Amino acid sequence: MIRGARPVALLCGAVLVAGCAYIVVPAEEGGRAGGESKGWTAVATSVGPADSGDLRIDLTIQNQTADWSAMVATGPASLTAADGSSASCASVFVGTGGHRLAPGMQMRGYVAGPKAAQTIELIGVECVGAPPAAGGKLSLNYRYVTGDYNYYHPDDGHATGTLEVNLDQLATDLAYPIAQTVEGIVVAPDVEITAINDVLLTLVGVERTDTGLAFDWHTQNPGEYPSNVHIGVPPVIGADGILYGFYESPDLESVPVTAAGAGADWTTEVTVPSDGSGFYILLSVESKKQRLFVHYAIDVSAS
Repeated sequence: MIRGARPVALLCGAVLVAGCAYIVVPAEEGGRAGGESKGWTAVATSVGPADSGDLRIDLTIQNQTADWSAMVATGPASLTAADGSSASCASVFVGTGGHRLAPGMQMRGYVAGPKAAQTIELIGVECVGAPPAAGGKLSLNYRYVTGDYNYYHPDDGHATGTLEVNLDQLATDLAYPIAQTVEGIVVAPDVEITAINDVLLTLVGVERTDTGLAFDWHTQNPGEYPSNVHIGVPPVIGADGILYGFYESPDLESVPVTAAGAGADWTTEVTVPSDGSGFYILLSVESKKQRLFVHYAIDVSAS
């Protein structure tokens, strides 16, 4: 069910292009982009009445931090009309739902909780008694984190910013989820990823189910000791710009032990629409040390 009236949660666990070609990078390099950060940006895609009769502004947000990043709006938004009058917009639904999004990607919605009654939250704001938005500008503050996710230091890479959105320039021809192709971010579905303790992780199967997508994972342990490789339940983002998958810290989901000199197999699932397409897995892999997660965008758009 798609809704537009649920408060955005705090960052969980921390917190126009046509081409979508991927570039395979050595697994040990991870999903780092490098370059100068421009923070997060936003564009308005529609302005009109909400179900409540108040003014509703739908937004698309884009990660221009040059690294993997999660963001969430802080406080109310401010709407300034062409005549200089202003209104406060207390209903703000802007964020990534706790997930880290790859640099260069953009989104327009995410899964909101509670976990037992999940909904799709479309990104935007609602303004009670606001003046007409023609000629107006929307401003809202946000906080974000970048880089690897460290369970013990979830606020590493924390920063703040302000989104400024011109409401006279509605974007109608956006491509999702890739807004800007960033070299070295998207990897092929058969990429072999080096995880914690040099265990090798591979996606070995993708299957459509009655409710979404099932991903089969395999680990191979070349070492002398058993190991666990936590990846949580990886979410996906597709051509509709919705980030599917309820956020939980990736270390919470149990995974099989990969015995020394042996392999292990398991499956994760994510709910997506039956007509959804163009998906990328946003994978967090326990790497380098315990409860430190490196991110990969795996191209499964052909599935």
